[in-house]
Formats: sequence, structure tokens, C-alpha cells
Amino acid sequence: MEISPDQIVYWEWGVVTINATLVFSWVVMAVLAGGAWLVTRTLTAGPSLSRWQNLLEVVVEGILDQIEAASLQNPRRYLPFVGTLFLFIVTCNVLDIVPGFEPPTASLTTPAALALCVFVAVPVYGVMNRGAKGYFTHYVRPTAFMLPFNIIGEVSRTVALAIRLFGNIMSGNLIAAILLSLAPLFFPAVMQAFGLLIGVIQAYVFAVLALVYISSGARVQQEGTPADAPTDETSVQAS
Repeated sequence: MEISPDQIVYWEWGVVTINATLVFSWVVMAVLAGGAWLVTRTLTAGPSLSRWQNLLEVVVEGILDQIEAASLQNPRRYLPFVGTLFLFIVTCNVLDIVPGFEPPTASLTTPAALALCVFVAVPVYGVMNRGAKGYFTHYVRPTAFMLPFNIIGEVSRTVALAIRLFGNIMSGNLIAAILLSLAPLFFPAVMQAFGLLIGVIQAYVFAVLALVYISSGARVQQEGTPADAPTDETSVQAS
């Protein structure tokens, strides 16, 4: 039994290896891109909408509401990145019910790559919102001695983000395989439903944590202003 899809190698030549993690990551990206193209090619603004456009609007509005509730900022600013994270992870986990599909999130490389994207996005959004000086000076507050501790905190939460997603997906697959070997006639349907639930929850948790990290960095204020004080943009929206 393969614990990780990295162990399933389809083609190898020298140092170049194409394994299940890479192949099914491409499959998920193709499904998302193809589905988005099929739905958005016939978008309308009239009273009668297709069921797929209705579904797309419900998903987008739901993500926007969650982003606004968690960040208390303009949700459209974070929608492309956080929404893509959530849809990619949830699609990887949900497609696990398809026979032969190996979820890329069951490999440590995929959660690590996603967590690294979050690690880079935090200062990018922070600099975009507050400027380079306004963002990076929070690393030396209240004193410069906090610099190494703040950097360690950034790295450690990135590692924790990757390990959390990988550990939950891998352990769920392992438990399902053990139970299926013990009672193959009873557990398949139950474990498939349980796996779907866990997959959706883990995608939500990952996206929310990424949003919290990014939005907290974007709310870095100038010295003398509380970090949790509302921005001008948020105040305007609230009014």
C-alpha cells in the first residue's frame, strides 16, 4: 500500500520523475480551468440564469462572505488567492471518491508548496496595503530584539500549515485503508462520506488560516496605531 502518491511513479528519466502527485495536480487544475471556462463562456445578467452560473455565483458569494467575516476587510482583494487555494484543495480532496484518483494533498510536497505560497503572499499583501516601511517595521516592534522571534514565528506557522493539511489527509486515507481491509463490505460507503467531510473541512481550515495570516499582515499599522484598528477602507464599507 502506497502511503504517499509520490511513491507512484508513471515515468522516470534521469532526475525527471512524473509521479501521481504531479499528474493528479495537473488533472485538478485542468478540471478547475475547464469547469470555469464552461461556466463563464455563457454568463448572463438577465433574470434567467443557468444552473451552473447559479452554482458559481453561490460559491463565489459564499467565499466572499467568509473572507469578509474573517478579515473585516474588502473581500474582493483576497478572493483570487484565497478562493483559488480553497477550490484547489477541496477539489483534490473531493475527487478522492473517484476510483484510481490519488489526492495530491496526501503528499507532503503539495501542502508544503501551498503553505510556501501563503508565506510569500503575507508580505506581498502587506506591502501592497501598507507600503514596504509600514509592513516590515512591525518585525522590530516593540524592540529590535523581536526580529528573530517574529521571523521564527512566520516560518513555524508556515510549517504548521503544511503539516496540518498533510497529516489530516494522509491519516484519513490510512485509516480508511485499514478499515476497508478489516470490513470491506460495510465500511466503503461510510468511509467515503467521512473522507468527503474531512476533505472539505481541511480545505476550509487551510483557506481560513491563510486568510488570517495574510489579512493580519495587511492590517499592520503605522507606529502608534493599534494593529486591529479598522482601516479607512473598512470604515467606509461599514458606514
